[in-house]
Amino acid sequence: MIRARDIVKQYRDGDGTEVRVLDGLSLDVADGDFVAVVGPSGSGKSTLLHLLGGLDVHYQGDVEVAGVKLSGLKDKELARFRNQHVGFVFQSFHLIPNLSAVENVLMPSHFGAASPEARRRAESLLDRVGLLAKKDRAPVRLSGGERQRVAIARALFTGPRLLLCDEPTGNLDAATGAGVITLFQELNREGITLLAVTHEDRMSTAARRVLRLKEGRLVEESRPALAGGAS
Repeated sequence: MIRARDIVKQYRDGDGTEVRVLDGLSLDVADGDFVAVVGPSGSGKSTLLHLLGGLDVHYQGDVEVAGVKLSGLKDKELARFRNQHVGFVFQSFHLIPNLSAVENVLMPSHFGAASPEARRRAESLLDRVGLLAKKDRAPVRLSGGERQRVAIARALFTGPRLLLCDEPTGNLDAATGAGVITLFQELNREGITLLAVTHEDRMSTAARRVLRLKEGRLVEESRPALAGGAS
């Protein structure tokens, strides 16, 4: 599903010093896997996620996702790639406040102005995440966990084979976060590939593989030490 080779990402900080956040990083993720990338804030986890999702094109190296080589694609081609192959789930949900839950799920389909068939799909996905009864509520009338479930339903709308998740439980309490993690595990068992970047043990113990981002490269973590919450 993901093949990245020799990825280098660098930028200049406020005083002009060059910082290399990814330094020759390589990564393989098999179709149907569930991978957690762990590391402290500032280690480059979100940067890596943005490269893999085609949100950042300013890097050296090669990235191939779902058989599509991202290097060199134009903006419209990258947008088409994201729409067809990748769903994104973020820590801050990124829901539109003046739209209902079902309208937020419909965002990938012409910003909510969709066909009856598309609306039925959006409602089916809300049912899948346990929120059909609240389809007409605005985000402000939903709890944090409910907002994240709406965001997951939106990410699933186009039928992606891959979910890229950036600290998806970071704004949730323990019980609510556990429910979202259980949903991720169910989706993974249904065949969706997940890659989540996180600093939380509860997320990493749910994954099949754990990789640590250290000094710009990925190191495989030993599963026995983390296997207590795996399923």
